Amino acid sequence: MAVAVCHCYCSTALPKSSTFLSRFPSQLRKSPDGQGCGNSMHAFRTNALFWGPKKTARPKEMEISLGDFTLTGSGPEGMKPKKVSISVVPSISEVSSNDWDACTMDTTGPEKFNPFLTHGFLSSLEESGSAAKETGWMPQHIIAQDEHEKILGVVPLYLKSHSYGEFVFDHSWADAYYSYGSRYYPKLQCCVPFTPVTGERILIRNTAYKDQVFDVLVTALKDLTSKFQVSSLHITFPSESEWHKMKEKGFLQRIGMQYHWKNRNYKNFDDFLMDMKQSKRKNIRQERKKIAAQNLTMKRLRGHEIKASHWDSFYKFYRNTTDNKWGSAYLTRDFFHNMGSKMGDQVLLVVAEEEDELVAGALNLIGGDTIFGRLWGCHPRAYYPSLHFEACYYQAIEAAIELNLKKVEAGAQGEHKIQRGYLPVTTYSCHYILDEGFKKAIEDFLVRETAQVKLVMKLLHDSGPFKDGLFN
Repeated sequence: MAVAVCHCYCSTALPKSSTFLSRFPSQLRKSPDGQGCGNSMHAFRTNALFWGPKKTARPKEMEISLGDFTLTGSGPEGMKPKKVSISVVPSISEVSSNDWDACTMDTTGPEKFNPFLTHGFLSSLEESGSAAKETGWMPQHIIAQDEHEKILGVVPLYLKSHSYGEFVFDHSWADAYYSYGSRYYPKLQCCVPFTPVTGERILIRNTAYKDQVFDVLVTALKDLTSKFQVSSLHITFPSESEWHKMKEKGFLQRIGMQYHWKNRNYKNFDDFLMDMKQSKRKNIRQERKKIAAQNLTMKRLRGHEIKASHWDSFYKFYRNTTDNKWGSAYLTRDFFHNMGSKMGDQVLLVVAEEEDELVAGALNLIGGDTIFGRLWGCHPRAYYPSLHFEACYYQAIEAAIELNLKKVEAGAQGEHKIQRGYLPVTTYSCHYILDEGFKKAIEDFLVRETAQVKLVMKLLHDSGPFKDGLFN
């Protein structure tokens, strides 16, 4: 595999570039040519690793076999041994939507249905070129089939050449690898691209063999990591139960934090506000009044109500956000059109109109008991005070109450969400590091980081926006 590493250098001393990297004694660090380097070395940031030019060797887009397994274990007496074959496919199109979605639904159940795990969402990412080899996301999905070619389990997996679009940050780990003359990229990433939403990652049919299929698929993930000779395997935003299981299988555990709103059987938005402290309640009402004062009309559109023109406008809004905030867009225009046509009523698009012209929008997906807020964008020519809060947070809360859903997940980051009723919750990730020396260093770092995250979450909860004693 021909590779090239892209680094960004600055004049900051190396120990200041990362709290993780600073744990390595400077006299032991190595430069890329293998020579030791002291404090005079400049700080760097490993941004990405790119596939080489077409004439060089690169991972082949072909199905890979990871071997056969025999399932016997627990179950009804007389349960016959079952042969299972594990393979890697280069595209989700190699699996029928019925088979993939059956694994998803059996794993989550209808109440916890997660739209991001569906064939429709994942295939939209691939078909639109958003999650593709050219963007550093090479699909390597793992499939488990029995002797009759019935699919018993699937795992969304990507061979990645960078750390963008993951929302679990490991750039400092890549820096540490590079400082020792080692290569961090490519790596394997088990996740939903560009989507910091918790959900199962090992998707299995509900059979008498399901626990064994789970174990086989995890073994296959670890075997593939070794087979590809990559640095590591990362499972980001798994369910809490998967997170605990992975610890037993040699994965390091990491936690993070998001902000979610919970529906406590509210009858309407005002009912929710009555649980807030008076000052917070007043602030939210003032913010909502600004929408009408600016001659803005809010609408919530679902399924067939969302036309191609809506997606074209929303893509412009999305690009305005990404160009101003991040400098590049992960998702293509085709993604929104494809996803909208495939996901139907699972899509909720909140739009703001000024004199019948669309000026802003917020994209949500609807799951079994949750509204998932994902993307936001606004017309570049104007600024509308409080519109972001209305479109992204308050409209989602109203929709959740109307649809009798249990919660709203508002995505990653943003402490401003707390004062609007969204409280901190724990997120999870699992990390399989092949190099034992780096594994130990990362494990030590995660112990310290976990303590810090837990402390911050407690402080944020204690200073929350709700009336004292409400949730005791």
